Amino acid sequence: MMKAAVLMAIAALAGCGGDDDSGGSDGGAGGGSDGAGGDAQVAGDVCADPVFTTSDPNGGWSDGGYYVHNNMWNCDAYPCAETLSACSYSSFYAIANMNDDSHDGAVKSYPNVHKDYDAPALTSFSAISTTFAATSPHVGIYNVAYDIWLNGVATEGSNEIMIWTENYNQVPAGDQAATVTLGGASWDVYRTGDGGYIAFVPDAVMTSGSIDLLELFDWVASQGWIAEDSTVGQIGYGVEIVSTDGSDARFDFTDFSIADM
Repeated sequence: MMKAAVLMAIAALAGCGGDDDSGGSDGGAGGGSDGAGGDAQVAGDVCADPVFTTSDPNGGWSDGGYYVHNNMWNCDAYPCAETLSACSYSSFYAIANMNDDSHDGAVKSYPNVHKDYDAPALTSFSAISTTFAATSPHVGIYNVAYDIWLNGVATEGSNEIMIWTENYNQVPAGDQAATVTLGGASWDVYRTGDGGYIAFVPDAVMTSGSIDLLELFDWVASQGWIAEDSTVGQIGYGVEIVSTDGSDARFDFTDFSIADM
């Protein structure tokens, strides 16, 4: 497993946007586990009886081919506290306490669930779709989002594609490059100058639903923003947290799945 500390410097470069570090997270490679428990809970339920809990900044748990990751990847220079508890890969929550007293807007953590891939080509897929559901506390600064890595995972030359399903006082990295309707939703699309970071931001909050990821990837490729021979490294869903205004705040995730073929 690639440690968050190793990836932090690269991810910080990939995630710098606006006047701060408000763009990407390091995602974090999957695999391994630092804890385990009893029977997993099904999707759709708020996690009430966790089988796994960690406050380790890089703590995580493997379940059902996915990895649930605390991923406090940028907390070394900031006061941060975060505990992740999981009933299953599709039912987990994070309780975080952070602030933006430095006024630099830096993302501190990205508690998430993700699936790792062994670099298959995008062109080898006939479908990649996903379901999601999340509830957020509406305090501080954060964005609930997919964090997807192509052509590596937070490595030099990799591409980070984010899909923000809910934005609370946050600003994507880069500049707005397009507005497009895909999958019945309208998206403002942001992109950094080098194309290493691309963010889809919807015109309305999406607390649950499904997304045709391959349709988005194909559109990005049609703009010439990623190489035709791009590979898939990781697909994750979680929340990039800048601030909870210095109080405990709970983020609940009650659905996540990826269907690919």
